[in-house]
Amino acid sequence: MQDEYMQRLVALGEAFTPGSPVNNQDLFSGRSEQIQKILGGVTQRGYHVVLYGERGVGKTSLANFTSRIYSNSPGTLIAKVTCDAGDNFTSIWKKAFKEITYATPKAGIGFAPTPEATVAALSDYLPDVTNPDDVRRMLASLAAEKTVLIILDEYDRIVDKLTSTLISDTIKVLSDNGTNATLMLIGVADSVSDLIEGHQSIERALVQIPMPRMSNQEIGQIIDKGAAILKMDVDADARSMIVKLCQGVPYVAHLLGLHCFKSAIASGLTTVSMENVRLGISASLDQWHESIKKAHYDATKSHQPGNIYREVLLACALSDVDELGYFTAANVRTPLREIAGREYEIPNFAAHLKQFSEDQRGNVLSREGTKRRFRYRFTSPMMRPYIIMRGYVDGLLK
Repeated sequence: MQDEYMQRLVALGEAFTPGSPVNNQDLFSGRSEQIQKILGGVTQRGYHVVLYGERGVGKTSLANFTSRIYSNSPGTLIAKVTCDAGDNFTSIWKKAFKEITYATPKAGIGFAPTPEATVAALSDYLPDVTNPDDVRRMLASLAAEKTVLIILDEYDRIVDKLTSTLISDTIKVLSDNGTNATLMLIGVADSVSDLIEGHQSIERALVQIPMPRMSNQEIGQIIDKGAAILKMDVDADARSMIVKLCQGVPYVAHLLGLHCFKSAIASGLTTVSMENVRLGISASLDQWHESIKKAHYDATKSHQPGNIYREVLLACALSDVDELGYFTAANVRTPLREIAGREYEIPNFAAHLKQFSEDQRGNVLSREGTKRRFRYRFTSPMMRPYIIMRGYVDGLLK
């Protein structure tokens, strides 16, 4: 029994990985529509891929999955770069070409020399100040024999507009010349225009792929795959609760799955129950990002007796949203009534929504529109599931 317990604890770290994107192809779940669009973009000469969406919805995991698909293909060269705020056009391509090596023959020494080869990274052949045409020539040389895929992850971190413009110029020149090389840009954004400078000039060359939150079915797949690795089961009610709490965010599925299954393993159980979910919620909240915990505290703190900041914020988290995650004050009324046990009209909590969108309460919501037509959205996708779990722990939800 002790050996089985230890084996499950070891497997737990493989089954659920909230600390890093999914790297194991067998554990990757869902996203079939996005995968098909990516594959279509890579296989069509002249097209390039832009994958964008909220933080925490699994974009990097999908990039890792794509990278593994093509790394197993002998006909493809692939390089994956993680961009940072200090990058410029030259440094990005130095990073990319450093991952691709080039071998040149070298004569051996002696009477019967054995042929040798000198291996160098292609980045060594880039000029110190690189321009789009330098990149095109190098990619064209590589693409003469193989399909080339360059993945630029966390592209939104680039702050230099000239760099973004030069990347757009590179996409244009590659597309215009029909070079068999594909750029895949990945970043946090609501739209392609938020991510790429001068995107209109290259729009015809872009396969634009929004990355929504996961469906309940896809979140369920994460839990089921983890259970299969651990050779455990999940009670139907417990599974339904876990899926509901995740709010479509795969990071939360991994975090909550980790602690719910850990609770069951610690109790010597092979089936996750509702009690394990309850304990998993508390453990997950303790491990949540400190920035989210502080933002929730700043948004709901008040010395005024009978204040309803916690209730209104929880009602916001439970509100119906549109395809971009926005809700209106009218959407808040029904969940607020169910939480508070009484009816509140919009004027009773409109000031709360306004304050949640301002510095005094940490800007946990973003607001757009005009008076009586305002729309609200959580600034972080991690905030909504945190608030809902906090609601269960605080007794506001049953």
